[in-house]
Amino acid sequence: MNPKIEKFDQKLISFFRKVSIPLARIAVFVVYFWFGFLKVVNLSPANPLVMDLQQKTLPFLTFSQFIVSFGIFEMLIGILFLFPRFTRAAIALFFAHMATTLMPLVLLPEVAWQQTFVPTLEGQYMIKNIVLISLVVFIATYLEPWLKVKE
Repeated sequence: MNPKIEKFDQKLISFFRKVSIPLARIAVFVVYFWFGFLKVVNLSPANPLVMDLQQKTLPFLTFSQFIVSFGIFEMLIGILFLFPRFTRAAIALFFAHMATTLMPLVLLPEVAWQQTFVPTLEGQYMIKNIVLISLVVFIATYLEPWLKVKE
């Protein structure tokens, strides 16, 4: 390989390694804070889907109570990802959130699927969470162990 290309490649990889975690944290923050905020101000296009799921799983709450709480919960997850010291808490809340956001694939199949393996637009919105899960797992790989075992 050309030495100049190899040197450039190494510099580029080094740069990506330096910025990857901050960019990943910012990306999770943007998605969670933005989507949560849209729920809080009742402008989220996901609100009808959230309402259908909420009525199936938590019918004792009013939707207006639930959607604001859910939006604030999403915003909190996003904020926590900005602070490395809160990463473990953010990851725990994130996976709890993922469990709820993937439920419609099973609990509301008429909303999530046009036919077998053909998602609706809402289904695609849920399936894209695989990317967020991968991003959070990537962030988690850079956590320092709580207890460092001496060998």
